[in-house]
Amino acid sequence: MRIYSLAVPGIVILSALASPAFAQTVGQCGKHKSNAYGTHNPEELTICGHIDRMRQGEAHPVLGFIGYIESKAGNHDTAREIFSTLADAGNVPAMSWMAWMEDNGLGGPEDAAAAAEWDRRSMEAGSSVGAFNYGLDILRGRGVTHDEELGRRIIQRAAEQGDQSAQHLIENDFDLDSVTPDADEWKYEKKLF
Repeated sequence: MRIYSLAVPGIVILSALASPAFAQTVGQCGKHKSNAYGTHNPEELTICGHIDRMRQGEAHPVLGFIGYIESKAGNHDTAREIFSTLADAGNVPAMSWMAWMEDNGLGGPEDAAAAAEWDRRSMEAGSSVGAFNYGLDILRGRGVTHDEELGRRIIQRAAEQGDQSAQHLIENDFDLDSVTPDADEWKYEKKLF
């Protein structure tokens, strides 16, 4: 791994996170030697240390960032464990991550109904992103019953909360293609039976 500049800490962190050795260390979490006298050389300021403490019931604000790193590294089982722990504790951004993971089958089977439920919970917790996504779920009938009027009202609520994607959708007369990448078209096709 090369570090190009010590004057820009973000580059150092990103360089370290991108290294193959980093991705391999997370799978080793929880493999410390313990006996009646305690854990020998416990992980402290490492990703594994945070994950191990989470598994023992201690949550730290940095866990959301670690979940993001794990997800982007393809460690979806660990990311799902982190985000579900945080979301169950009421962390609103983690609810949106859980919806994304459920909707895409990452770290578990694809489950549109579970994704819509996470979006609903996020919306109920005050998230404009959750409201926008739940409105899309309803407009598409993905994981929930299709209801054009309700979906539009929820999108309007998200726009009023300042969600730019919701505002864009309204400005484009609720054309769902305006907010959906072409690569996802197959997912939102209406089922014939």
